[in-house]
Amino acid sequence: MSANERPSGQQQTGRAAASSTADSAFMRACRREPVPHTPVWFMRQAGRSLPEYRKLREGIAMLESCTRPDLVTEITLQPVRRHRVDAAVYYSDIVVPLMAIGIDLDIKPGVGPVIERPIRTRADLERLRPLDPDDVKYVTEAIGALVGELGATPLIGFAGAPFTLASYLVEGGPSRNHEHTKALMYGDPALWAALLDRLADITTAFLKVQIEAGASAVQLFDSWVGALAPADYRRSVLPASSKVFDAVAGYGVPRIHFGVGTGELLGLLGEAGADVVGVDWRVPLDEAARRVGPGKALQGNLDPAVLFAPRTAVEAKADEVLEAARGVEGHIFNLGHGVLPSTDPDALTRLVEYVHTQSASRAPSVKV
Repeated sequence: MSANERPSGQQQTGRAAASSTADSAFMRACRREPVPHTPVWFMRQAGRSLPEYRKLREGIAMLESCTRPDLVTEITLQPVRRHRVDAAVYYSDIVVPLMAIGIDLDIKPGVGPVIERPIRTRADLERLRPLDPDDVKYVTEAIGALVGELGATPLIGFAGAPFTLASYLVEGGPSRNHEHTKALMYGDPALWAALLDRLADITTAFLKVQIEAGASAVQLFDSWVGALAPADYRRSVLPASSKVFDAVAGYGVPRIHFGVGTGELLGLLGEAGADVVGVDWRVPLDEAARRVGPGKALQGNLDPAVLFAPRTAVEAKADEVLEAARGVEGHIFNLGHGVLPSTDPDALTRLVEYVHTQSASRAPSVKV
């Protein structure tokens, strides 16, 4: 091995962290191995519904909080302490890498990411420069602190998928119909492909920083891709998402893929290169397994709104998820989307305990 081929210090740190979490229930489920109990984590578990998060964030803008390692570390750890979930998820936002390369944007309360100058022409494309690790040093610092605190609990890194990032950039913000996005995709396929290819490189660089710093797994969020028909996904989105998954495959960390309203796309999400396919609440896990096909673990899929129902109803719906997952090769319990801001945190804590207890009683004896 030449000097240029030797792992960097960051890579060595990341590999050591991954090794310490390898036998956790979460990592075993990702690898479709037997588990002592069904592992649980929640999308948007870091923040939103937690009073300690809201107190910490008082007077601090969302994007600023994502660039302060002390805040990122504390916010990421809060739900692990409170809920005893089986994995932490890195606290950030999908537009952070875009901000890091100089895109003028803001996250407006009650609205979401807003882009000052949307990207709709080939000239606009030149504003998307490559992401350098030095652009996001705060990510490396925060993850280094987190893996030390988390020990054997895995940390999930994440990034926005090329399509969802493109939809924000082209629309200028959240959109119900994605009309500008689809107009570009259908009207100028070459420019669209160039846009997604560039975003795939930016996303890959952002994930690599997280993995090399110590993330044990990564999740690619394609929040808006459910707006597409399967044929459009295969032709216009799959190549870019596959490029991201292929680029990080060599690290050997589990790769999770999730989108909302993607029941008709589940097989394609797996085909893009994910090891674990996230499922929203609209498709039962046994049917999702049929659509995805063998060789993939599944993640999901309790409706987030169920948590507002009485405890007995929450447990009954959790039982339905666990029952539907009985024949799944590997299952990670999650919500079918993110935690809603007004969710009672105690409901989440009780749900974790319930899933652990119920699934442990069904699981074969497993040493971890």
